[in-house]
Amino acid sequence: MKYVLVTGGVVSGLGKGVTASSIGVLLKACGLRVTSIKIDPYLNTDAGTMSPFEHGEVFVLDDGGEVDLDLGNYERFLDIKLTRDNNITTGKIYQHVIAKERKGDYLGKTVQVVPHVTDAIQDWIERVAVIPVDGEEGPADVCVIELGGTIGDIESAPFIEALGQFSYRVGPGNFCLVHVSLVPVLNVVGEQKTKPTQHSVKGLRGLGLTPDILACRSTKALEDNVKEKLAQFCHVPLEYIFTLYDVPNIWHIPLLLKDQKAHLVISKVLNLASILNEPSLGEWTSRAELCDNLHVPVGLSSQLLLRNRNLNISFLTHQMILQVRIAVVGKYTGLSDAYLSVLKALLHASVACRKKLVVDWVPACDLEKETEKENPDAYKAAWKLLKGVDGVLVPGGFGDRGVEGKILAAKYARENKIPFLGICLGMQIAVIEFARSVLCLHDANSTEFKPETKHPCIIFMPEGSRTHMGGTMRLGSRKSFFNVKDSKSSKLYGNKSFVDERHRHRYEVNPDMVERLEKAGLSFAAKDETGKRMEIIELPNHPFFIGAQFHPEFKSRPGKASPLFLGLIAASCGELDTVLNPASAHQHLISNGPKNVYVNGTPKKSSNGLADVRYNNGYCNGLYTR
Repeated sequence: MKYVLVTGGVVSGLGKGVTASSIGVLLKACGLRVTSIKIDPYLNTDAGTMSPFEHGEVFVLDDGGEVDLDLGNYERFLDIKLTRDNNITTGKIYQHVIAKERKGDYLGKTVQVVPHVTDAIQDWIERVAVIPVDGEEGPADVCVIELGGTIGDIESAPFIEALGQFSYRVGPGNFCLVHVSLVPVLNVVGEQKTKPTQHSVKGLRGLGLTPDILACRSTKALEDNVKEKLAQFCHVPLEYIFTLYDVPNIWHIPLLLKDQKAHLVISKVLNLASILNEPSLGEWTSRAELCDNLHVPVGLSSQLLLRNRNLNISFLTHQMILQVRIAVVGKYTGLSDAYLSVLKALLHASVACRKKLVVDWVPACDLEKETEKENPDAYKAAWKLLKGVDGVLVPGGFGDRGVEGKILAAKYARENKIPFLGICLGMQIAVIEFARSVLCLHDANSTEFKPETKHPCIIFMPEGSRTHMGGTMRLGSRKSFFNVKDSKSSKLYGNKSFVDERHRHRYEVNPDMVERLEKAGLSFAAKDETGKRMEIIELPNHPFFIGAQFHPEFKSRPGKASPLFLGLIAASCGELDTVLNPASAHQHLISNGPKNVYVNGTPKKSSNGLADVRYNNGYCNGLYTR
């Protein structure tokens, strides 16, 4: 097993996760199997109880692990399925060590950070690194490890020491350290400054780790004299210093690394040259370029000519600039990372439909009547945004703040035939709104928000504890069985009998109210294996009104958009019928895509033999938001 460790210096937020994921993509493109581990030095055992304002969204894995959002990046970049043990935290390590001490496994010795905690960290890494995550048998070839935080943080000290020991444990040729650092440009002098990186490397060395590679973040490519200075003072060979400058979207990062021969340098450090193939990133390149050109301003040109590394495409921009505007009505709209997977899923779907995605963030509480009295300007602005969109999405969440605003958003979408997708709590509020408006149960509510309600539409379903928050929910991948023929959701999933999607919730639709709701016109298109838990709701007489108790965004992948998100975007563009009819879908992709696609002068076809499809059913990472 070979290990690549990615650390960060100077400041946080440099993009260590994207760098680690991009290294994985590059090595995978060279024919290697790759797995990933994220180390978070906080004391929480997992991310499950952390506020999105603290750490962004909580990403949920197939096994129910509630983990850092960087693991979502790894899964999307590498198309793998990780486990809860791929996210190491200080809390997990100390819990493991203390449990061993209580069982007497240390045979009466004094339990200390060194060697017991550091040994536990190393053993954990070695154990998890060999777990297959790509659907194939046997361990991966390379494990990419990201150490969260910044070099010098107090909480990282045990991990730094452990990783220093680990580099000696696995031996030379099996460990490569990539240090991501900042090379700022001061406006006053206008030159790139190397001193922050010099000090960061000095601090890293003082802690027992020596970087093999420097990945320098900057606004533009490093100048030659700057690289020479870094090589001299950081004791890193010139060809081992890479620039990760600002790019239009993060899908360019693997391409930047490839252009700078990072795969050859890593293979040299890890003694992989004999088994390394030339990286195959043609499809990745086309997707990155398509992402950029999808957002070309309308007035630039009526004819767009793409010329890049190995692709020559010519087509009319009028098919690229059509946009779709989606309102995300939520509680944490001030922090986009709180809904990171939702944004990615929307992007995957919008590019599959060849539309520029515009996201309007609508604070749910601003839609409520109280806001009209307290802050009328915010109230008017929120409703103006909501009334100007093509589709509405209400994501998951916890707590009662903004719930009434979400209910009003669902009511507006239902009554005005606006495409709507509710996820988890978003589905629950849609049920509450339906009960209030259609069944005239004006006090209908969830027992989460109003325990004494006379008409509990949403109730606590016993698969966890009411009082202990962490790890007590219905978590992970579960099967949902379709029981309504010809439902939109069933068609979107390819008319399968069931689907596996990831869950994260405590409350469910009250089974005792299902019959009344169904008689009033609400369809429960999918249920769990017992038939007691409602998984998908639909309004058959609505253009697109779907709610899912699970989180479809967690399994959305570039080029493989989540079916429900694809349905929302297609319905918002007026193209749902095309998506629901598999027989005409490929024809739609061809007829609406570019007429001539050439790679090195040869017409390019996808793996299924259909020209143009794979180059236009890609994805992007950039988006326009309000």
